[in-house]
Amino acid sequence: MKYKMFKLSDLGNIITGNTPAKKNKEYYENGIIPFVKPNNFNTSTISILSEADENLSLSGAQVGRMVKEGTVLVTCIGTIGSVGIASRNICFNQQINAIEPNSDIINNRYLAYAITKRREQLKAIANAPVVPIINKTQFSAFEIPVPPLETQKKIVEVLDKAQELIDARKEQIRLMDELIQSVFYEMFGDSKTNSKQYPTCKLQELGKVGSSKRVFVDDLVENGIPFYRGTEIGSLAEGVTISPKLFITEEHFVQLKNATGIPQKGDLLMPSICPDGRIWRVDTDEAFYFKDGRVLWVNIKSHNINSIYLQYALKNKFLNDYSNIASGTTFAELKIFALKDIDILMPSIELQNEYADIINQVDKMKLDVQKSLGEIQILFDSMMHKYFE
Repeated sequence: MKYKMFKLSDLGNIITGNTPAKKNKEYYENGIIPFVKPNNFNTSTISILSEADENLSLSGAQVGRMVKEGTVLVTCIGTIGSVGIASRNICFNQQINAIEPNSDIINNRYLAYAITKRREQLKAIANAPVVPIINKTQFSAFEIPVPPLETQKKIVEVLDKAQELIDARKEQIRLMDELIQSVFYEMFGDSKTNSKQYPTCKLQELGKVGSSKRVFVDDLVENGIPFYRGTEIGSLAEGVTISPKLFITEEHFVQLKNATGIPQKGDLLMPSICPDGRIWRVDTDEAFYFKDGRVLWVNIKSHNINSIYLQYALKNKFLNDYSNIASGTTFAELKIFALKDIDILMPSIELQNEYADIINQVDKMKLDVQKSLGEIQILFDSMMHKYFE
């Protein structure tokens, strides 16, 4: 069924945030009102906004823009279309527009879901090529479909239940990842301080550390051998099934393979920006190639290292000491020379294999949860399309 389209300004009061002057310390000292900014939003789901990394005092809140519980907030500068709902009185900066919804017309969670679904349309009206901006006038004129209030509530009930299932699966995966890190620490100690006094060796002693041969933009084609960037490698490291968007010809792939070789099963690939340790252990024989510089490659040669153990030893290093390994003023990136020089703890191969067996067991459980998560996500996306397109 098609529903009447309403401008956001017809659904409630629109407010653009502001920032109280920093020079007035009394606005920020002993702050008790959360001062929300875009970094406080989750970009993949509706955020519940109850706290921030900065707070305003009561006098600061009087100068700022304060909204009450239930208000829907949307980021409109830089990252466009992240959506949150205030769960208490909060203030917010000028990068955010808020809608105080008219409860006689619109359910606030329906409103939040509708804007989330139509995020791409919202991005399309941003009027600056470098830093996207949607001003208050544009935001107020943005339209969403609005069914009767009872229908809205039923839609929200269905979507909330699906979102709860999605969140529960994600929490299961997070706990499994936490378990893996805890087992690593229990078996091998603190990798930063080598608390169990294992022998060490440099990563470059265990294999070839580098990247790929350069592939230029003009070399990319619409179909062929998948070509992965750091984004795709990061997704594969998280167990996400991806649909390749970039390709090179099979002929070009053979040339690259003959010139520099290609990753084999068990080799490690990681984005050059990798503070969270998203390292993909290659698990496929299917052909692919990857972007030089933005993806780093550890081609394992030594028989004294288990690739699963090495993957998590590196992840543990990055999680605990990334700032001392990576370099760069804007984005801390891994450099090949720094990666080569990383000290790797070298417990016995038997102990490494024991850890790898545990990882394999956990991975099987994760695979089942990820499959369930994917199925629920597909259902959720289908319902979002049905309700809001």
